Amino acid sequence: MMAAEAGASRNTIAAYATDLRLASDALSGGLADADEAAVQRLAEGWGTLARSTVSRKASTLRRFFAFLAEEGHRADDPGRFLPRPGAARRLPKVLSTGDVEKLFAAIAERQARIPPDPRDLRLAALVELLYGSGLRASELVSLPRNAIASDRPFLILSGKGGRERLVPISDRARAAVAIWRDHVPPTSAFLFPSGRKHLTRIRLYQLMKALAAEAGIPPDRVSPHVLRHAFATHLLEGGADLRALQSMLGHADIATTEIYTHVDSRRLVDLVNQRHPLVDVPSRPS
Repeated sequence: MMAAEAGASRNTIAAYATDLRLASDALSGGLADADEAAVQRLAEGWGTLARSTVSRKASTLRRFFAFLAEEGHRADDPGRFLPRPGAARRLPKVLSTGDVEKLFAAIAERQARIPPDPRDLRLAALVELLYGSGLRASELVSLPRNAIASDRPFLILSGKGGRERLVPISDRARAAVAIWRDHVPPTSAFLFPSGRKHLTRIRLYQLMKALAAEAGIPPDRVSPHVLRHAFATHLLEGGADLRALQSMLGHADIATTEIYTHVDSRRLVDLVNQRHPLVDVPSRPS
């Protein structure tokens, strides 16, 4: 149902499966038949977990019990007894444009080494696509070998939930990909191959941490997702439309995109002082 009807991604389905297995183990395999008391005992065992984790686990089980009820496997729905703590939405980690420049300077220093290392060309293509297109890590590592054409400044991508979106590809990113692709075997199905499959998200994460250290940036501040955040934040700061950004990021709900509208108070004050229509109207004497 999650795959066919809800259109959930493979990663979402895997997360649901893990939560359901853990809940089933906690109830000695009696999850499907759990009553109100059993569900409440299960929730009590989450007392030491973060609010966001509790929210996710409760959401998973509510959906599971609702499915059982809808399919006629249960006459009741004990999911209503699960907690609804809500998840506090945290502001994303953001790199400044200066930080991003440091990352690219570290890449350029790598590429200047003799003899050249093809892995540095791969790293350049990866970072250009993360920062220049806002791709998710899973989308990036699984790109087909010929997904990006040198004469086409965009690609159509099927992202979370199978939703298609148009992703812009910058001139810099296309150039970096073209150089890297010369080192990818013609028989490879993927743009970033690794063995018989493609580069893993974990390996991509490790590469970003190593690059951050080389650039003099604390590694805990840099990840593939942080570069996606930087793409979004810097576009908004440059005047991008929020709806256009929602489309580029592949967000189903504009509320998810609105988290990127966080700006410092000084920028807000400057914006009001420069753009408000009453700025140039002289105040009346008191």
